[in-house]
Amino acid sequence: MPDKNSWIAGVAGFVFGASVGYFYRPPAFLVGQLPFDVVVTRGTNLKGLDQIYIEVAKTSFNYLVGGGILGAIVGVFVFIRIFK
Repeated sequence: MPDKNSWIAGVAGFVFGASVGYFYRPPAFLVGQLPFDVVVTRGTNLKGLDQIYIEVAKTSFNYLVGGGILGAIVGVFVFIRIFK
């Protein structure tokens, strides 16, 4: 079972990776990058004509989660390589 420090490294890596994924999310046509609340809800709070951005919101959310997962894996791997 992983120790407390490797969990901390995983959470720190997740936060860092999710941040990188959020900043590199794809832009939407005519409006640029979507706001955080739209990304986190995957566009479910969009109404009316703004619903055309739901697919971009879903893709942006996938960047956020994918970056977080990749960051967590890298964070734990780096921690293990440095301290073991």
